[in-house]
Amino acid sequence: MRRTELPLGDEIQAWTKPVQPVEDLDSVARRYPRRKLSLSGERKPMEVYDTPERPKAFSMDSLEFFFLIAQYFREALPLRLILLMIACQKAGGQIRLTQEEMATVLDVPRSKINEALQEIMGHGIAFKVRRGLYQFNPPYSYRVAEFIPGTELVEAEYVQVDQDKTIAKIRRDENLPDLVRFPSLEHMREAIEELRKKRAEERAARRLARAQRQEEGSAQ
Repeated sequence: MRRTELPLGDEIQAWTKPVQPVEDLDSVARRYPRRKLSLSGERKPMEVYDTPERPKAFSMDSLEFFFLIAQYFREALPLRLILLMIACQKAGGQIRLTQEEMATVLDVPRSKINEALQEIMGHGIAFKVRRGLYQFNPPYSYRVAEFIPGTELVEAEYVQVDQDKTIAKIRRDENLPDLVRFPSLEHMREAIEELRKKRAEERAARRLARAQRQEEGSAQ
């Protein structure tokens, strides 16, 4: 069999040659004109409020999500519960909490937790995997990774679960509601606008009634 000879300038030739240190990025860019080269500065470590038990624990959150739920929920408990679930996420967005534990942390009756949780899940914000295990919907809030400190018996562990893998798994599960598989808060946005319209009409009606009473008083 005759071997196909590659052109000398073909980029795949690089795999047959020893690696050499790069001294001049400009020359590399000229050699491979279709490639984009970039060199960023050294990234500074992020400052995150944490504790030794949960070092550098943070999540990626949608600001639009926070903006909408702050307007939609009129009661404090659903908002408090959402914040608790975000704070207790493990890598991959899973929350290992029972309703009893949620009630203990928030210092409210378990029955109230169940009501608030049903409302939250009804919007597709989170869903129940099994007893004591919930999943936060990744586009709203997601914890990519976590560092689990070691002990004398167990080594420290770094766990990472990429968001796209979690989303793909959720969308493949046809047993889940569409609002979970394909998250949207447009219904919430519409409800906010409807409530604003209703409140504006009520204020206008009160102003009109007040003006009519004043006119009647003047006539007397």
